[in-house]
Amino acid sequence: ANFVPDDPLYKDQWHMERVGAPKAWDYASGRGVTVAVIDTGIACEDFDGFTKGTDLAGTKCVGGWNFIRDNEHGNDDHGHGTHVAGTIAQTTNNGIGGVGVAFDVRLMPIKVLDKGGWGTTLDIANGIRWASDNGAHVINMSLGGPRNSKVLEDAIAHARSQGTVVVAAAGNSGSSVGFPGGSEGVIGVSASDSSDKLASFSSRGKGVDIAAPGVAVVQQTICQAGKNKCEIFPGWNGTSMASPHVAGAAALLVGMGVTDPDAVEQVLTENARVVDPSEGGKRLYGAGILDAAGAVRAVAFKQALLRLGLVALFTMLVGIW
Repeated sequence: ANFVPDDPLYKDQWHMERVGAPKAWDYASGRGVTVAVIDTGIACEDFDGFTKGTDLAGTKCVGGWNFIRDNEHGNDDHGHGTHVAGTIAQTTNNGIGGVGVAFDVRLMPIKVLDKGGWGTTLDIANGIRWASDNGAHVINMSLGGPRNSKVLEDAIAHARSQGTVVVAAAGNSGSSVGFPGGSEGVIGVSASDSSDKLASFSSRGKGVDIAAPGVAVVQQTICQAGKNKCEIFPGWNGTSMASPHVAGAAALLVGMGVTDPDAVEQVLTENARVVDPSEGGKRLYGAGILDAAGAVRAVAFKQALLRLGLVALFTMLVGIW
């Protein structure tokens, strides 16, 4: 309880305090949970000139897949995926860089976007299927496009049938939500700023289920295309940066035993911090701004009541016997 990490950039990560991560850590850290990051890859290994991020050194990575090169090495040659992964599971309390929402999870790199940040709907759909079939409990997709497709919907439905929670960015169009953020079965995430206002770039409307910080989000990532051990700690903007906060919070809940995707979404949305209860506000923030602390506390309280009930029942049965 009352854990305070020693990471030097933690003081600049306003977004962690805003989603209640420090208080959530009193209950959970995501241990035993695997989160797939379907993106440009992650700086997860030392291979062929790529290196594992210094602030991911204590974070476990499991095998993923590179759909660009069709091999098992999902190394990041862009930087986007590593930054996203850091918000989920940056190594925490190691005296380096920043912290992650669910710092004890295992990261699964699924590379579907090339070094320019582009990819195909088919690769994304195949990445979703690969992740869910290979043990991912949570999927984060900080990517999207303007059109939905059956191949994408079918992949998401498959993942959900496997018990995988699917989280995705709403988009940065400033208008309607993109896909897969707006797809059925996906927790779509819009972006808020340090004043809890919707970011001007954030997509909004149908498909937004919850909001999370997405302005000046600080994490480690790679530079020089992942080579030469080049690393930076930028504060980036985007619903891409908001989505992994929610994916991390989902991983905390899964680690506490809430494994059904519908149940995870319900806990997150029911405990979100409402900033605008109007119908217009719901189009901006969905259920509200992510409150990871409120979500894990709600689960812990429910579990405590269940245990007390079982103890009382056992005591009564022993008395009757």
